[in-house]
Amino acid sequence: MTDIVVFHSVLGLRPVERGLADRLRAAGHDVTTPDLYDGRTAPTLESGFALKEAVGWETITRRALDAVRDLPAETVLVGVSMGAGVVQAVLPHRPATAGVLLLHALGDLPAGARPGLPVEVHVADPDPIAPPAQVAAWLAAATRAGADARVHTYPGLGHFYTDADGPDHDPAAADLTWERVLEFLRRSAPGSA
Repeated sequence: MTDIVVFHSVLGLRPVERGLADRLRAAGHDVTTPDLYDGRTAPTLESGFALKEAVGWETITRRALDAVRDLPAETVLVGVSMGAGVVQAVLPHRPATAGVLLLHALGDLPAGARPGLPVEVHVADPDPIAPPAQVAAWLAAATRAGADARVHTYPGLGHFYTDADGPDHDPAAADLTWERVLEFLRRSAPGSA
């Protein structure tokens, strides 16, 4: 069993994050899904960015840090789209993090991230939020920083292809992503080799 925290997208805590948490729980993991918007959600990216601004990044990161305060030091951090930026803000406070999963976006690894930290990215290709050149630069930087970094790209899809309620949904790619996520957790779980 692995402890996991899933940080939601700019749209708020919605069925896509809850569904991911349910899949992970069904695989035997303990999952926390903090609501960084205090119950509010947005139907479009534009309204999601407006909601993010209304809540404020400082409040979002404070809520994220509060959510992980009592979780085990080795908790895996998962960021869904905007949640990748939340992971970026939380990781410096969690040096024993067992692994980092970034879905639909990139988050810079802070200087001093522990060597060998397992990090995996899943993005559409091309994705306007994570264009191929930016993904390649991210992978090179993560590798230079000593992370055990891997990138999975999903050609020809829209940005949020795992969201069954969204226009970009691709069931086959979403299923492959969830299979790869479970494999990542098997590899990065505390005590695994």
